Amino acid sequence: MPYLIVTYDIREERVNKVRKILKKYFMWVQNSVFEGDITEGKLQKCRYELLNTINGEEDSIYFYSLENRLNYRKTVMGVEKELTGNIL
Repeated sequence: MPYLIVTYDIREERVNKVRKILKKYFMWVQNSVFEGDITEGKLQKCRYELLNTINGEEDSIYFYSLENRLNYRKTVMGVEKELTGNIL
C-alpha cells in the first residue's frame, strides 16, 4: 500500500470542498498538505471526486507517492499537527 503526500493550490471558492474530500482519505497535516496510506481503489475514488470538484485550468493537486511510510524521513520545524484526526 503506497504512502502519499498530497498538496494543492485551489481557488478559494473550491478549497473547502477539496479539503473535505481529502480529509475522507488522508490525514490533514498542514493547510494545503495531506498524507497517509491508501489503497489503489480508494485513491481512484478520491481522484474521481477531486476531478469533479476542481477546475483543471485554475487548480492543481500534486500526489507524491512513497513506497511506504517507513522509507522516508520527515523533519518538522515548529508544531506538528497530530496525525490521528481521522480515527473514529
